[in-house]
Amino acid sequence: MTSTGTARTTYAGKPLPEVKIFTDRLLSADTTERVLNALTRVKHVRQINICGETLPEKVKSGPNAGIPVNHPERRVIRFGDREIELTKQVGGFFIELTDDADIDAATEEIRRACDSSMNIRYTLEVGRYSKYRPTLTDTLRC
Repeated sequence: MTSTGTARTTYAGKPLPEVKIFTDRLLSADTTERVLNALTRVKHVRQINICGETLPEKVKSGPNAGIPVNHPERRVIRFGDREIELTKQVGGFFIELTDDADIDAATEEIRRACDSSMNIRYTLEVGRYSKYRPTLTDTLRC
């Protein structure tokens, strides 16, 4: 399997470190926007992935199938210099760091960014949580 992307995810044969942040409750769109913008200012952040509950655009099943869901948290937010539609109510962030990052210093910067933009408790851990290379299940069609 050949990758068509140009972004390298490994350096010197080692996976890049990640910081995992999970909040004690789901965040509002305003808080998510504040956290993302605070994290973009942290040095050595390569990529940010979010996870949470999907906010559907339309009712999927039942007697109201096809009717639009007007959830107030599904809206466009400003992220850096662009606008994106927030389709999840976020409860976690996976932040990939660059290969030249001082992990302790970057983690402390991320902690300060979270403390300044969220007023709820969260858990912060360092490790590798996302896949960084293809596996057998990527090539099989089960």
